[in-house]
Amino acid sequence: MALNTSPPANPALTPIPPADRVFGFREHASLWFSLGVGLLVMQVGAYLVPAMGTQSAVLAIVIGSLLGAGLLGWVAMIGCQRGLSSPALMHQTLGSAFAKLPAVLNIVQLIGWTAFELVIMRDSSTALIKEITGIDAPWVPILASIGWGLLLVGLASGSMIGLVRRFVGRFGLPLVILSLLWLTYQFGMKAHSQGLAALWSRSGDGSMSTIAAIDLVMAMPVSWLPLVADFARYGKSGAGTMRGTWLGYAIANIWCYALGVLVVSTATPGVELVSAILLAQGGLVALGLILVDEMDNAYGDVYSGAVSLNFLGNRYSVKVWGIALALVATGCAIVLPMHSLEPFLLLLSSIFVPLFGVVISQLALRGRAAQRSVNLVPVLIWLLGIAAFHAAPRLLPEIGSALPSLALTLLLGMLYRISARSRLAAA
Repeated sequence: MALNTSPPANPALTPIPPADRVFGFREHASLWFSLGVGLLVMQVGAYLVPAMGTQSAVLAIVIGSLLGAGLLGWVAMIGCQRGLSSPALMHQTLGSAFAKLPAVLNIVQLIGWTAFELVIMRDSSTALIKEITGIDAPWVPILASIGWGLLLVGLASGSMIGLVRRFVGRFGLPLVILSLLWLTYQFGMKAHSQGLAALWSRSGDGSMSTIAAIDLVMAMPVSWLPLVADFARYGKSGAGTMRGTWLGYAIANIWCYALGVLVVSTATPGVELVSAILLAQGGLVALGLILVDEMDNAYGDVYSGAVSLNFLGNRYSVKVWGIALALVATGCAIVLPMHSLEPFLLLLSSIFVPLFGVVISQLALRGRAAQRSVNLVPVLIWLLGIAAFHAAPRLLPEIGSALPSLALTLLLGMLYRISARSRLAAA
């Protein structure tokens, strides 16, 4: 009797069966609203003023959020329709061998962003401890990093589906909405007492154009492009997955960016965003709830990094890889100067914006790239998109980087797809 010596199929390249697809519109909307809320988003929103006026900032927030979350929803729909993870979509687009490069880069950036999330939670909880107890010792940040890291390890050892359906949807989401409502009310009343009409008509110093601001607002949703299919593949329908992802993230992004603008516009000059929140009535509780919600951002990074590792080597399960990544990220948060490494993380993130422009152009509308080890034309389009991402702000600073890069890769990718279909029809 002959033995079957063929290697087992890579689970990362196997579509999720229909019986395991349990996420509907509500689960996707809850998950991506929760992932869209964060102190980092508010802090980036605070950068918009006084660079531009309040009305221009709000316009950029709405347009950038709708566009960025729309791209996120589009990739989510592709992942749901195919039942495949993000590295598997890269595999179909760039080729079986070349797709390993962005998978490795994605793992590196996700370790970095997880550590950066832990640093944000560490710094904020250190401020909370100082506010409550008056303790300001050098060992507090270390213990805070370890505490948040151990919580992340615990989450990584559990079920992703259970976390989304039980914790995020039932408990985490209502609490974070209440905290956002409370902060919006507090700083809205503060803006009213300072003169709401004057705040609304306030002009900026002109150092940031509207298009550049839209580009900055899009930075947060498009940073999730390499992760979204890892969750979307569990969706029941492509349409429900797209709508839930789009609406959930767009609402959260608009709310948090606008809240960052509101906080910095009403705070005393020189006061940091976290300190301004702490000074608000009930700000201590609201900040604590947002910090708890911040943990699911770190978990999303760890889970997606584990999926990419499982794609590269399926010897260990996603759960085992997730625990390992959580421990590595915790060590990085304690040892490395993460704030100074932020430009490097942003550099890594820049390669995935044009990449998923190529993925959308090749795999949307049930398209399929040629199955080779290297799909040369999509790879070249991706490299051109990376070049455009970095060259555009130097040549035309007012247009930003994400918009021209995405436009170029989508256009070239669609033209290549149409050309390939024409050749196939002729043959």
